[in-house]
Amino acid sequence: MTKNYTLLVSCFFLISGLRSQEIQIFTLQDFDLNGKVKSCLVITDYGRESFEFTKEGILTKTVTQYNDTDQDITYYKYNSDELVERRMESYKNNVLDASTSMANFYEIDTVPNRKVLEKIISYDKEFLEQQEYLYDDEGRLAKIITSNSDGVDETTFEYTPYKNELTTSIFTNGILEKTIRTSERKNSKGTQKVILTKEYIDGEPNRATEEVFNSADDLVTSEFFQYDIDEKEFVAQKKLFYYYTNGILDKVVTKTLNTESVENYIFQFDSNEEKNWVKKIITPGNAYTTRVIKYYSEEEDTAEPNEGR
Repeated sequence: MTKNYTLLVSCFFLISGLRSQEIQIFTLQDFDLNGKVKSCLVITDYGRESFEFTKEGILTKTVTQYNDTDQDITYYKYNSDELVERRMESYKNNVLDASTSMANFYEIDTVPNRKVLEKIISYDKEFLEQQEYLYDDEGRLAKIITSNSDGVDETTFEYTPYKNELTTSIFTNGILEKTIRTSERKNSKGTQKVILTKEYIDGEPNRATEEVFNSADDLVTSEFFQYDIDEKEFVAQKKLFYYYTNGILDKVVTKTLNTESVENYIFQFDSNEEKNWVKKIITPGNAYTTRVIKYYSEEEDTAEPNEGR
């Protein structure tokens, strides 16, 4: 399966006001990688990023290289399959910038329900933020309590099942911020998963996105809406159609009310037993992405698991 891969780390951990959502451990699958991948260097016409993984496929390090002297390096430390520490080091002119580098420390408690305490501290010893993640009896995230110099915010998650649907409503200090409805629908090609996300500003509807996935979990359409205040409804702005050949993305067609455009995807794969693509070209713009992938050797694969996991 080949998805529309882009550089991921920049958006994974981009912190807006240091606010984060549920803690996630990233694996090879999040980067569209298969097999015993040890590292992956991603090269595009606008920069490069590298990723390193354990033998079990867990992300341990990322490097975002902006130019010859500026880069961000992120390290991940685990204990018994739990993320316990994440460090983001920012280098400018090859010198560590302590004011923008930060460490995230995690304390996990599971009695009576799961609870995770996250503390964010800059390298120059300034406390930035604390987040407390509280989970319900079913192991779902129920609440995030965020404390920083601006005060305390509370994000709550409500789950509403209805027939074959589940709607997750997210509130910040009691004001609706987002709803995510996941449902299934059947057609002649099988069962599709539909994810409808609506975003709100000050509790008022603003925009929405509907994504449809096929039975192989490939994205087949994504449609974008803007809320029309006068009509009091979401109005479609554009829709993307994704086409695959043998599970590999072939082209993306973008349609608006008055326009239609097509992007074609060309992939080159390596010779690994579980194949990974090593070059992607998108036409007609000829944007390219190259991946240099290294694998664990058979000796490394049979060695003892990494310490600290």
